[in-house]
Amino acid sequence: MLPVFLLYLSLVNDVRTLIDRHDLAAAERMARSYQRQAGATPELAAALSWIARGALDLGRLDQADTYASEARQLSVQLLGPRKLDADPRLPIALGACIEVHAQVLAARGERTEAVSFLRQQLATYGSTSIGERIGKNINLLSMEGKPAPPLDVNAWLGVKPSALAGLRGHPVLLFFWAHWCGDCKAEGPILVSLMKTYGPKGLVVVGPTRLYGYVAGGEEAAPVTEKRYIEEVRQKFYPELAGIPIPLSERNFLVYGASTTPTIVLIDRVGVIRLYHPGAMSEAELSARIQKILRT
Repeated sequence: MLPVFLLYLSLVNDVRTLIDRHDLAAAERMARSYQRQAGATPELAAALSWIARGALDLGRLDQADTYASEARQLSVQLLGPRKLDADPRLPIALGACIEVHAQVLAARGERTEAVSFLRQQLATYGSTSIGERIGKNINLLSMEGKPAPPLDVNAWLGVKPSALAGLRGHPVLLFFWAHWCGDCKAEGPILVSLMKTYGPKGLVVVGPTRLYGYVAGGEEAAPVTEKRYIEEVRQKFYPELAGIPIPLSERNFLVYGASTTPTIVLIDRVGVIRLYHPGAMSEAELSARIQKILRT
């Protein structure tokens, strides 16, 4: 039998590997074996949340919801009276459980109930590290087709940004990015190409970002130091995007639920959101959505 501390370290990675292979049965056997030896731990909660996500990806809604419910109850039990972020592992598990339950409700056609559930969770956890993640899921279910919330443009890098209301008449692409985000850097050339193609037709690109409290290597940094570092990253990795405004505000990420970077939001000429997408997108996908707006 492996020592408990080795099981403790390897469980989540091994479960994720099995989930990637779509072997939910083996993932559950591994989690239950660990549970018999180590009991209830944050790693077990995280592993069960990954199994819930795997079941959801396979369309097994009842199974996904069962695992999510168990992992959520376990997370709350382990947290006890402490604040959520007192343990860095539990927010990941709890955030995933909340996300899976909401997506199960939406997949069953209960979108209103899903949004209501998420808003209840946001009221409880909005000031914690999973607040943005909950907001992201609310936006996924409810933001498209609604007016775009205003951006906080009181601080910025590069060109001074205009308020969204001042950009009416133009399609607007919001590119939420972070200085540490590799996927954001990979998306840069796609944005450059889109600007070359659709900029002459009116497309405006805005790149909101925020401070995270650290710079390269996770070194803690004061705001003025991090702001200088973000500018260095911008110049090094996004040189051809030097002309786009970069609003600098945590509030924009909270309002738009941009817990995933990049998050891409496409707004039509009258200020209505037509695409809300956490994660990277291909040039072909974005081009098709922009063309659709330009035709209307």
